Amino acid sequence: MDTQFLGRALIGLGLLIVVAGLVVYFGGKIGFFGLGKLPGDVQVERENFRFYFPITTSIIVSVILTLLLTLFAKLR
Repeated sequence: MDTQFLGRALIGLGLLIVVAGLVVYFGGKIGFFGLGKLPGDVQVERENFRFYFPITTSIIVSVILTLLLTLFAKLR
């Protein structure tokens, strides 16, 4: 394996982790476009039970990440 490729991959992974951390940290403070409270996100609240499954948010994040990773692959 080429060491230059490994170095670039580690830098890219590090940047991705930093960006994800910033989104998580600041996302709740600025109401990150309503992610996590979209129509289609399942939320069930009972007396002693709370269940939350953000299916719509997961799909949107998946599509965005797929598009970004495809773009990066095309640029290589």
